[in-house]
Amino acid sequence: MPHEMHRQKSAVAWLSVVSNSVLVALKITVGLLIGSVSVISEGIHSGVDLLAAGIALFAVKKAEKPADDDHPFGHGKFENASGTIEALLIFVAAGWIAWEAIDKMIHPRPMETVGWGVVVMVFSASANFFVSHQLFRVARVSGSVALQADAWHLRTDVYTSAGVMLGLAIIWVGAKLWPNLDLHWVDPAAALFVALLIFKTAFNLTVESGRDLLDAGLPQEEVDQIQKFIASFSPTVRGVHRLRTRKSGHNRFVEFHMRVDSHMSVAEAHKISHAVSDSIKASLPDTTVTIHIEPCYWGICSSDCLVNCPLTEEQRKKQIT
Repeated sequence: MPHEMHRQKSAVAWLSVVSNSVLVALKITVGLLIGSVSVISEGIHSGVDLLAAGIALFAVKKAEKPADDDHPFGHGKFENASGTIEALLIFVAAGWIAWEAIDKMIHPRPMETVGWGVVVMVFSASANFFVSHQLFRVARVSGSVALQADAWHLRTDVYTSAGVMLGLAIIWVGAKLWPNLDLHWVDPAAALFVALLIFKTAFNLTVESGRDLLDAGLPQEEVDQIQKFIASFSPTVRGVHRLRTRKSGHNRFVEFHMRVDSHMSVAEAHKISHAVSDSIKASLPDTTVTIHIEPCYWGICSSDCLVNCPLTEEQRKKQIT
């Protein structure tokens, strides 16, 4: 990956750390001053985001280290591991928020200066939308799992902040228009809403990061794309089988067996394998392609090779004759 991309990944990771540090201090301070469990819960949420941002920054730096003797396939799994850890932390935070919200529903406590809570939530939602947009942008270009997880954390925070802001606004307006109406239950209800959204985010992140830790294959659209590139070299490439793919952080690994004319020289076979590999890498950056060349003997075709044969029936007949 070019040096410029390394710099961008580190820059947005640091931006997330700084932004979350400010929001944690602001939300918890205001939440304690006005006695709002939903604002405090948002502060805890941002605290988890801060921890996640720190883990993402660490993972991004570790994942960029080149392969070595102990890690011949690189260090990309650091990003997947960080995503799993972040998801577990979010589950814990969501449970704590739900507990506090239920407690306040059972034992309601009055709030003061609700307007400050609304202001903090507007600021939080705006800041997190901007930072998450930057994280998503760099994550898409670089394929960073850690940055994508961090971006989803902050984008969820945008929605939860909006929910808390709406709850506080209802209490604020209600106190002005209907002073005798008790609306303080709206605050813990908003906190429960926050907890449910956080649980959902944690579940999605666990699935996303865990699948790559277990060496699941690439998404089907990427596999179809790879097969399309290989087929474009027909009839020189006469068959493909045992296609296997996986992902480690932003790095993809693709390997397959490729059949060519049995009379083709080693030099020619080497040249075509490089051409196929370069075609795949041009479309899917940070991909390591391993190709095993096999001779193709017409009329002696294995079932798995026939299924993936890029040649038409007419082309196969011409080769046999």
